Amino acid sequence: MGTTGADRRRDASLLTISDLMPRFMRLMHGLKAQHTAEGGRDRAALVLLFPLDRLGPLRQSELADLVHADPSTVSRHVALLVDRGLVARGADESDGRATRLVLTDAGHAQLDRLRAERIAYLRTVTDDWTDDELETLTTLFDRLLDGIAKTLPAEPAAGDPSRTVTA
Repeated sequence: MGTTGADRRRDASLLTISDLMPRFMRLMHGLKAQHTAEGGRDRAALVLLFPLDRLGPLRQSELADLVHADPSTVSRHVALLVDRGLVARGADESDGRATRLVLTDAGHAQLDRLRAERIAYLRTVTDDWTDDELETLTTLFDRLLDGIAKTLPAEPAAGDPSRTVTA
């Protein structure tokens, strides 16, 4: 069987996405660098609040695996978050020797501020988009991320009850 016109169109679309992904990654890296420059080490540590909110209490090693970061880096970030009162260490009921990281009320408030900043930024970026365009992007981007997540061992997929959409 030969390649159909539909197959060629699909492959062309996939090639376009493939070619756009490095640009997307560069832009995300640029945003991360800009935010890190503005907020220093604090800003990098604050990113850890998102999975703790989404997934609940986690061991520090689980958190490092989830964010694909070196455990020593996560350890430094967690120490900062604990010092700032954004995260607390709680007992792990399944293993008395271990602890789990838990968001505090201050951590939830900080997360709300971070989400508001992201929404304000995205509102600016998509200012000339229609509501339908934004809804379409949201749906398709979520599907793309779900597809990518299925290929990674530590990211909950769409059907996982612990997964929630965050800003």
